Amino acid sequence: MSNEAQFEVYRALRTSQDKYAYFLLAAAGASIAFAITQTRGHHISWFQVPLGLAVLCWGLSFFFGCRNIAYVNSTLYANAELIRVQNGEHPEIGRDPQRQKAACIGIRTAIESKSNVANSLSKRQFYFLIAGAVFYISWHVAEMCLQ
Repeated sequence: MSNEAQFEVYRALRTSQDKYAYFLLAAAGASIAFAITQTRGHHISWFQVPLGLAVLCWGLSFFFGCRNIAYVNSTLYANAELIRVQNGEHPEIGRDPQRQKAACIGIRTAIESKSNVANSLSKRQFYFLIAGAVFYISWHVAEMCLQ
């Protein structure tokens, strides 16, 4: 596969991952807002505990999504710096092969670490969104049974 084709596949993957993360952020935010509108005029009772847990899960989903985006951006920045080092364009490293090699090893280690954290955060974002939906449905069923 040519470098241009690889770059195009990478760009499509990156775009898709960004859209997915932002979609989950929007879903969590909309879910919180919807839950708030559903409880206007209600008194606090023990039957609303699942709703509170749903909002908590959606809040955590939103938090983990924001952290995921921050780690992805940090990883992309590290990738850009790696390219600068490899091309000998980094002002602190220059073209010294030993310094380039050491810097590349350090940057690759950081990229791998940040990438692993970003993946973990992305999974948490999704799981907490789903957990919130389960708690919301539980609350809704309980509310229906009370009426």
